[in-house]
Amino acid sequence: MSAYGVIAATNRSGPLASTQWGLASKPESTYSASTLTIHHTTLASAQAVPGLVSYLRKVFADELERGMTYPQEILSGQDYSQDMFEAYYFAADVLIAVLDNEDPSRSQDEFTQTSDGSAIEGGIEQAIKGRGLEECIAGCYYICNAGFLVPPSQRGKGIGAALARSFLYYAPRLGYEASVFNLVYVNNVASVRLWEALNFTKAGRIPRAGRLKKADGSGEEFVDAWVFYRRFDPVQ
Repeated sequence: MSAYGVIAATNRSGPLASTQWGLASKPESTYSASTLTIHHTTLASAQAVPGLVSYLRKVFADELERGMTYPQEILSGQDYSQDMFEAYYFAADVLIAVLDNEDPSRSQDEFTQTSDGSAIEGGIEQAIKGRGLEECIAGCYYICNAGFLVPPSQRGKGIGAALARSFLYYAPRLGYEASVFNLVYVNNVASVRLWEALNFTKAGRIPRAGRLKKADGSGEEFVDAWVFYRRFDPVQ
């Protein structure tokens, strides 16, 4: 139930198709996947992959402990339990990104030919098969006021931008007409630039919206936050 009543879901008998998305660039110095796949999951389907939900809980709990992006606070001596994570993050639909297991001998031209949103065969279990979660899980987000999460080891690869583009693809197909990000901290420059580039509108600025840890570790500070809004394009 939303503030505006029940959101009508699209008529579908199961999860939406998995899709492939290109990353902005392939680092010159080391081999890295140039594409990732996005998989529509629920708690039940994610639990079918051994260790996946526990791994995502750890990444999320570590991000909360870092204290610079999410408003939730983990008090001293408190454990962010599996039940707490599942109730918050898996309340509805979740999209999980998996880095493609690619051949490093592919040419640079091949890395730029991926069509965003191309449907692929197979699901998340097949995408992960034979690899460790730390190696291949690129990130995740929930619908529709999306909370994006990219493991620290996977940052700086253009994954956040790919997740954001896939969000604009999946959200309307799940029945949503628009999205509001109600807490994008002004010091999160990368996120602010990303949503501006994807034609989100700054609907307002909330003074002292959250108490975050300072990047230099010298304490905490209150930080303003932007409210971003965008109406989704109709599904073709």
